Amino acid sequence: MVGSVSKTIGAQNIFSDSIELIGKFNVSISGIVGDTVVVQRSFDNGTLWKDRESYTSDDEVVLEEPERGVLHRIGVKTGGYGTGTILARLSQ
Repeated sequence: MVGSVSKTIGAQNIFSDSIELIGKFNVSISGIVGDTVVVQRSFDNGTLWKDRESYTSDDEVVLEEPERGVLHRIGVKTGGYGTGTILARLSQ
């Protein structure tokens, strides 16, 4: 699937919509000030989410997902918000 999801985050427990990503995909995060942003994935269509990567500073990285049908989202969990406004994006 080709597409993207973005989210502007200014509080805890805020996540982007989910997206199915297969193969290499981009993670873009800016505006982190005392925050922990996580990329999560779900193998059961969004019922349970598992942390895949976490970031405590602005970053641009490429991750890879070998399986079809795996959903991803990006955001800040409860207790992970510091200050400021985070711009987070997953794209392929």
